[in-house]
Amino acid sequence: MKIHEYQAKQLLASAGVTVPKGIVAKTPDEAATAFEQLGGAIAVVKSQIHAGGRGKGRFKEHPQQGGVVLVKSSAEAKEVAARMLGNTLVTIQTGDEGKVVNTLLVEQGLKIARELYLGCVVDRAAAGPILIVSTEGGMDIEEVAHSHPEKIIHEPFDVVFGLNSFQARKLAFRLGLEGNALKNAEKFFRQVCRFFLDHDCSMTEINPLVVTEDGDLLVLDAKVTFDDNALFRHQDLLSLRDLSEEQPSEVQAQKSGLSYVKLDGDLGCLVNGAGLAMSTMDLIKLHGGEPANFLDVGGGANVDQVTEAFRIILADPNVKGILVNIFGGIMKCDTIVTALLSAYDNIGIKVPLVVRLEGTNVELARKMLAESGKKITTGINLTDAAQKAVAAIKV
Repeated sequence: MKIHEYQAKQLLASAGVTVPKGIVAKTPDEAATAFEQLGGAIAVVKSQIHAGGRGKGRFKEHPQQGGVVLVKSSAEAKEVAARMLGNTLVTIQTGDEGKVVNTLLVEQGLKIARELYLGCVVDRAAAGPILIVSTEGGMDIEEVAHSHPEKIIHEPFDVVFGLNSFQARKLAFRLGLEGNALKNAEKFFRQVCRFFLDHDCSMTEINPLVVTEDGDLLVLDAKVTFDDNALFRHQDLLSLRDLSEEQPSEVQAQKSGLSYVKLDGDLGCLVNGAGLAMSTMDLIKLHGGEPANFLDVGGGANVDQVTEAFRIILADPNVKGILVNIFGGIMKCDTIVTALLSAYDNIGIKVPLVVRLEGTNVELARKMLAESGKKITTGINLTDAAQKAVAAIKV
């Protein structure tokens, strides 16, 4: 689950991590008032969407307007906010469709001496959480890792005890911090790692992490993502979810107990098992197709869930065909076929449908398909099914 920057900063601040003063605004007048309340000569008006690259992004309605703007008066804050609110911001991470800005964060201006990078993620190689820091703050960390991998510093930390003091000091030295900045960094790094663990985060990224002229460390921008599987332990965090930032189809799938991710292709996939779903998408790509989604109905899906899965797939206007790939273990093949035939009649499947079945009750399921009289193509194996599905939508 993703949250907005202003929400991330509120949580980090409650955990003792230092953040700049900021005020949330939802109207141009509130942005003007926020500037006055901050009391400084300058402030920054920041669009709040679930995407990075906001500063380099541009609004569809106002191409000259970026998603993060420095302002020097309340009147300017109001004017900038009016161009942002209710308009669509396009960044490198949103794609061409962009995202509508409904909320702003008006934040105090800072006297910045340095910009650093800091992030926490779960690392497979380390078999646990790691802290990543770099001197190249304010830049895309992926680009830094590609062009200057020597500038990326990794430090694993304990999943129970967090980051040790000696580790924090070592990282601060490697970043070239001195004096107050060095002292503050030790506390800052440890607090961020503690926050990451206590909130079951999958990512906590601070980019840039700024060092002021006085040696203070503050969170200038923050992205926080929580592990969905651990949210049952954090009921208070659920109120931070912004459904308007998520794909409606993905939200509906989650409510139905389905794992669904919308993609950009035109061949819909209905599969049981995440690994099998990934293999199915790979084979579609191998044979010249583009998957329209990842959809795992799971091992124990019922008829209603499978019917809903078809409904979600067909709601995507880009879908020109569907490939069903089922390996019946817990999920019986005849259950899938029962739902498939029900969906065919009730929803109206008007696109080519290719089905590959193996496993529990497969002979019964194949007989049901053969006797249904429906226009359904069967695949002998997964390769055969993928080839037929790709060919069907290219006719």
